[in-house]
Amino acid sequence: MSRGFIKEGDQEEVPRVPMRAYLPEGVPNFVTKEGLEALKVELKSLEDERSKVGDNYIMGNFIEAKMKLLIGRINSAVEVDISKANKGTVSFGAWVRFNGRVVRIVGVDEADIDKGLISFISPLAKSLMGKKAGDVIGLKGSEKITLEEVSFEPMPLTQVVREKPSFSSLRTERGNPASEIATIKEEPMQAELPQQEIQKEVTDLPAKADEPRRFEPETEAMEFLPIVNERGNIVGRATYFELHKGNKLLHPVVHLHVINEKGVTTRLYWWHVAFGETPEKTLKRKMTEVLDLPEAKPKLMRQYIREAKNEKELVYVFTVVSENELPITPEGEAYSVLFEKD
Repeated sequence: MSRGFIKEGDQEEVPRVPMRAYLPEGVPNFVTKEGLEALKVELKSLEDERSKVGDNYIMGNFIEAKMKLLIGRINSAVEVDISKANKGTVSFGAWVRFNGRVVRIVGVDEADIDKGLISFISPLAKSLMGKKAGDVIGLKGSEKITLEEVSFEPMPLTQVVREKPSFSSLRTERGNPASEIATIKEEPMQAELPQQEIQKEVTDLPAKADEPRRFEPETEAMEFLPIVNERGNIVGRATYFELHKGNKLLHPVVHLHVINEKGVTTRLYWWHVAFGETPEKTLKRKMTEVLDLPEAKPKLMRQYIREAKNEKELVYVFTVVSENELPITPEGEAYSVLFEKD
């Protein structure tokens, strides 16, 4: 459209349209009755928003794009009648008590791990499907789940109360099918992730004066990350947990080689590219937040696809020259192998 036809109030940055929750191609879009109603309520809210922005070209297009994605989900929804379910066996829509907590298995758009609502395509839900009360489910390693109760009547869900807000806790509120929510303070379930990825990033707490800062790779099991094609274009999204369970969904990461003035590499860092950000933006943000290098100018050297047993990454390799005292990176083969093709 010619700029001459865009109103002055429209001269603003075009918002990025967020993707819907990830649903693998060919998988039916199963929803609960409550979940389908929530989607319809969301659509009505967007319609109201659209009418309020009037002829604002940018916001109008933004809302219409969101509505198009939402309508696609509503049209493809397959409502599951849980009244016909086998009451003693875990299936879609069931409330499940295990290891002292309660979750419900729901559709991808309904899922909210902090509220105890888990997607039917999640690894946890897949492990529970078809099981009965009394079954013991062995996960990788030594972790086990003891299934205590299966119900198709609402039970108080276990809500995770976090010390700090997370991506999932900031999502849009949806109707809760249970009559009440039992609020407890606990950590989210730990996903079975590669050894080099099960640690959290550098803590915000100040280090002791006699202890050097240490860098530890990030992980947030239920954070959404982008799925991209080989050109780096976003084609979907999935949780960190899903991306590291062998699905081989291509997702972007940045590798940073810190080089001193003699040309010697002194530090190696890596981060996942955040959903909605370019590799450059994620890198600049992490260099500011984690490395305290807000003015540094990294240089993109190359990009390539790295494939491992449990993941597939589109790697962007950057270098930066710095003599600063930076966080110490992990030692050992498990960490260094990440950079061997850089």
